[in-house]
Amino acid sequence: MTAIDHVRQFLNKITRKQFIIGGTILVLAVAVCVTAGAIAYHKREALLASTIARVQSKLADDHQIDLRIERAYFSGFTTVTFENTELVPQGRDQLAGIEELSVSIKLLPLLTGDVRFGRLRGHHAAIQLIKKDSTSNYDFLFRGMDTLQAAEVTTKEPDEARAINLAQTANNMLNNILYKIPEDMDLHEFTVTYRDDSIEQRITVPQVVIDDGNLTTAVYLNDNEAAWQVEGKVNPNRRQLHIKAHANGQRIALPLLERKFGLKLSFDTIETRLREVYWTQNELLHIKGEWAVKNLHINHWRIAQEDVALPDAHIDAEVIVGGSHVELSNTSTITVKKLVVHPSIHYSTLPNKTYALGLETPEMDAQDLFDAFPKGLFESLEGIRVSGRIKYKLDALLDTTNPDSVRFDSHMEQRDFKVNTWGKASIPKINTTFTYTPYEDGEPVRDIIVGPENPNFIPLAQISPYLKNAILTTEDPSFFSHNGFVEEAIRSSIATNFKEKAFKRGGSTISMQLVKNVFLNRNKTIVRKLEEILIVWLMESTDAVSKDRIYEVYLNIIEWGRNVYGIAEAARYYFGKYPSALSLGESIYLASIVPRPKTGLYSFNYDGNLKPYISSYFNYIGNIMARRGLAPADSSGSYGFHTVSLREALRPDPPATDTLRLELPPVDFEKQMEEVRSLLGRIFNSSKNNDEP
Repeated sequence: MTAIDHVRQFLNKITRKQFIIGGTILVLAVAVCVTAGAIAYHKREALLASTIARVQSKLADDHQIDLRIERAYFSGFTTVTFENTELVPQGRDQLAGIEELSVSIKLLPLLTGDVRFGRLRGHHAAIQLIKKDSTSNYDFLFRGMDTLQAAEVTTKEPDEARAINLAQTANNMLNNILYKIPEDMDLHEFTVTYRDDSIEQRITVPQVVIDDGNLTTAVYLNDNEAAWQVEGKVNPNRRQLHIKAHANGQRIALPLLERKFGLKLSFDTIETRLREVYWTQNELLHIKGEWAVKNLHINHWRIAQEDVALPDAHIDAEVIVGGSHVELSNTSTITVKKLVVHPSIHYSTLPNKTYALGLETPEMDAQDLFDAFPKGLFESLEGIRVSGRIKYKLDALLDTTNPDSVRFDSHMEQRDFKVNTWGKASIPKINTTFTYTPYEDGEPVRDIIVGPENPNFIPLAQISPYLKNAILTTEDPSFFSHNGFVEEAIRSSIATNFKEKAFKRGGSTISMQLVKNVFLNRNKTIVRKLEEILIVWLMESTDAVSKDRIYEVYLNIIEWGRNVYGIAEAARYYFGKYPSALSLGESIYLASIVPRPKTGLYSFNYDGNLKPYISSYFNYIGNIMARRGLAPADSSGSYGFHTVSLREALRPDPPATDTLRLELPPVDFEKQMEEVRSLLGRIFNSSKNNDEP
């Protein structure tokens, strides 16, 4: 039976009475709609004026902004024209203005509450961002955000605030942006100006055209100082767009960033694509897109000392938003040359606020990793040649309600991996005599020869076992068994830094500290830690340097006080001894000042004895060493505390009154002690309130 037959069969079942009633209802509905439309049409000017008044009142009350419109009227059935419109923050310079703007609204989406622009025409539009001293005509944007956040906190009950649906919020925000993009636009003479006390930048756009979704425009910077071409395709109804910017074979630069922040940034082309947006299970919002850049050059002293050049990079990402979580799916891909990385990020608000980070690479040629590094980013690794296969995986999770439960798992698989040619950081040089230069406030202090040619160089076998074991206990208990990294130390670092809301602990091993001192420059760039990790991995995974040699060099170069470097200088400076003669108490004391070597003398009274507050440190570290068989047990728990005596020449003359004899140290020692307990407690699988390992 055909569809027509089904329709005929259905009509035959309808009685004459039913047909008359249905027809009458339809006629009445149409009549009501026509009447309502006619009334709305005749009152539309009044409705427009009322709407504008409400908007003006809200802007003035909420943001102290005056919206001035010389004339507003309907110039078509669904088209509204505004003449000489200005946006002026009260008491500030004009922020924006346009001579004439005509915009039409799509009627069908309006029935469901969506405001979508069909056509936009305008000319002589301008935006001025002006800052004078500490005030600007755009600070209301940030003030408004703060006000909104405060209002949400004060007006919503806790359960209501937690019940915000992130997926729906993201969907609404996306719609508010995309649905305001017209499919047909012609905007002439549009300028954006930024001006403060020292800088002025101006962007001029002669014409922006969107014709049947095809976007074309040209952007000129500072009277043709630079010219950019922007083109693409926009389809807001299907929630898709593709935009590409280039400069006709020239480089696109952003001089405002350089003049304002000292950041030099340029590229050949950049493009972005919103590929698709869709729902699954009516709960999860999927947003898929791509970003690509060619020949990106960045220069800033916080990033690297030289230009960082990235010839080609591509990101294919999928963001999934649920009711209480946002995630970057592990199907996302970052591609740089032959390097392929799958990142994943997950943020959840319920039941607890949690952050998760993942990173994974497929098995690849090891050289592809080093070839993908942007030139100038890792100076010490330039020129390195490796062979073999590698594969990496990272998995981390932080529950903000229980930071100490942080999860951190990092694993590098390697097959037949070896270094054929070292780069600028020739790690094997540690095996021979070399010169080490310590720095103070970015300036070199002096050159130190690390080898037998230096009388202050002490072979590992000639250093007191107490000192070697005390340093290992406090700095890196598993040094001789790990591969350069201690995941428990990293977990403790993450937990501590999160609780303190600042970078307090780095989780560095002895290998990492050695690499930082010997191979890396003193420029504190944001990638320096990553470079340190890479060099440690190379050193440890290839057995380029033995553990004994690493520890020997470490003890001979680290700082122990003001211009005191190496264990020979430290033993002589504090106690007038040779390193082999250091006692247990002297060794524990020297271990205590390694994290803050310049504060070492604050631990002593004027008579050369240690202050009482540090005795708990001796008790804790001494107990751990005794339990591990690294020191004799001491039932008193002092572990040489009372035998430590500072060299007399370092003792200052006591003041007229002895009230300062027990002055507090310049650091919070109890807090430092708690951090030590937490870290060693993790490593030794013991409670931080228990002295046993």
